[in-house]
Amino acid sequence: MDNLRTKANSPFIKVLLGIIILSFVLTGVAGYVIGGSSNDAAEVNGQSISREQLQQAFSQERQSLQEYLGDKFSEVAGNEESMKLLRRQALDNLINNQLINQYANELNLSASDAQIEKAIFAMPVFQTNGQFDGDKYRQILAQYNVNADNFAAQVRSDLVRAQLASSFTGTDFTLPSEVKAYAELFLQEREIRTATLSLADAQAKQSVTDDEIKAYYDANQNSFISPEKVQVSYVEMDAAAMPEQTVSNEEMKAYYEQNLKNYTQAEQRQYSMIQVASEKEAKVIADELKKGTDFGALAAEKSTDKFSAGNQGVIGWMESASTPAEIVSANLIEKGQISVPIESGTNFVIFRLDDIKPESIKSFDSVKDSLQSTLTQEKNVKQFYDLQQKVSEAATNDNESLISVEDISGLKVVTTDWFDRNNPPAALNFPKVVNEVFSERLIDKNGSTGINSDVINVEGDRAFVVRVSQFKPEQTESLETVKSDIETLVKRQKAEAMLKTEGDKLVVALKEDKGEAALSAAGVQFGTSETVSRLMPQTPVIGAAMAMAKPAKGKATYATARDAQDNLVVIQLDQVMPGKASESELTQLTKDYKDMMGAAVNEALIMNLRNNAKIEVLNLE
Repeated sequence: MDNLRTKANSPFIKVLLGIIILSFVLTGVAGYVIGGSSNDAAEVNGQSISREQLQQAFSQERQSLQEYLGDKFSEVAGNEESMKLLRRQALDNLINNQLINQYANELNLSASDAQIEKAIFAMPVFQTNGQFDGDKYRQILAQYNVNADNFAAQVRSDLVRAQLASSFTGTDFTLPSEVKAYAELFLQEREIRTATLSLADAQAKQSVTDDEIKAYYDANQNSFISPEKVQVSYVEMDAAAMPEQTVSNEEMKAYYEQNLKNYTQAEQRQYSMIQVASEKEAKVIADELKKGTDFGALAAEKSTDKFSAGNQGVIGWMESASTPAEIVSANLIEKGQISVPIESGTNFVIFRLDDIKPESIKSFDSVKDSLQSTLTQEKNVKQFYDLQQKVSEAATNDNESLISVEDISGLKVVTTDWFDRNNPPAALNFPKVVNEVFSERLIDKNGSTGINSDVINVEGDRAFVVRVSQFKPEQTESLETVKSDIETLVKRQKAEAMLKTEGDKLVVALKEDKGEAALSAAGVQFGTSETVSRLMPQTPVIGAAMAMAKPAKGKATYATARDAQDNLVVIQLDQVMPGKASESELTQLTKDYKDMMGAAVNEALIMNLRNNAKIEVLNLE
């Protein structure tokens, strides 16, 4: 990395580091350019976090959430409050990173140039078969436009934060007694028996009066507000349902000939180099080369450019348009030809032309399949786009209905049942469509505006035109409408209260050794003994059993819990068996314990830094 900064005029560096990789290499550290106060999202002890940083972090959080939720993401993305919380989480993470950076600076933690170079060489994105690939490195760098020094600074910052984290989580010191106690607790098993009081049976025994129903309705008016509802007419356009287009041989040949440059590989030349600090050294090396000394061996031994030296001087293939001026000036024509020493900035460089790949043109037959795929796709896209254009014009020109759209497209108009914003029909369940249906464009204070939407494109190469046929505003539902629901709710509440009372009485009787009669009176009995642990799939009953007090020898303990169906379960805990870890389990648990302790210390550090910091949130938008 010393070469990256002090020898930036090297021809190899010009080829290699003219442009460099963006934030996907080190997620979360790119983009730390401080903007003016008008562009700040927050300040942390006087240091700014820009809105650009926040937007980038928010986009990353959003993408991670989308990958985790899959198809359900659209529900969350359509909720404004959820997106605000996600943005706040992204800002909190940026604030924490800023605090950690500041703390690391206070401790004078640093990363050397050698560490930075090693980190870059170790990045999988630059590797082929587990080894750093110079050609791949250059190819990737050529796609982006970030200053090399800025990238090095980002890597340095990331390494420094890693040092700070390892000071908490990297220690090998753990007391064996602590790990043993942790293993015994984590792998602990418990013997229990359960008796279940059925909620459904209890609910069936309940009765509710009209007065109770009325009282519940009056006390919970806000629970019976019916949201605004609509009936919608729509036409759906689906690219997958359209006829597949065909491409003739003549069309493919015409496209091939018109775009021949796309199938032409320009001449490429591969060069090697030896870079030294003085002209005198360069001349000595030139003399050795004339005597037949191996170029690659001299490059590996003498070159001050460590990147190319590690590859025996090879700097890779390049076309004439991307060849640095120093190499062009060497005027190398034949394979194996070696240049005289050429001055480059503060250095002197000797180049060798290793090989030449002449210009080549891919034959029509070799690209025919890809041409057919490309042109077919283009025709399909055009067909779908043309349909959307026709539909858009028809929907705009005739706002009274979707009949014109139906006529011009050949697609049938579909009319939905009533639905609200949160329960759209499956066919229209896309955030963009739902938002348009309930927008001020299609609904105003008087109800439906009676106009058609424009074409709404959604994922999956589909598009819609919609209009609101009928509209119902938000309103409180009448007692008669919800009477049956309230009756069920009140019966359930009574049943739950009854079960709690019965359960509490059973536990008291069991603790007083009067459980057999109490169980018989309740019409339940304990089932067979079962063993539960924290390693099993967790249920409310298992969770409650694992939290119960350890029983004295020969005397069980008791508790109640609700199962997944809200039945009341009486739990009898008979025995607790400490966990016994194997050697491999103990090794893993030791690592888990250290990670857990490290995470706890790191969390405590963050909390302490936040408590003592001056943090000002300026703009969350």
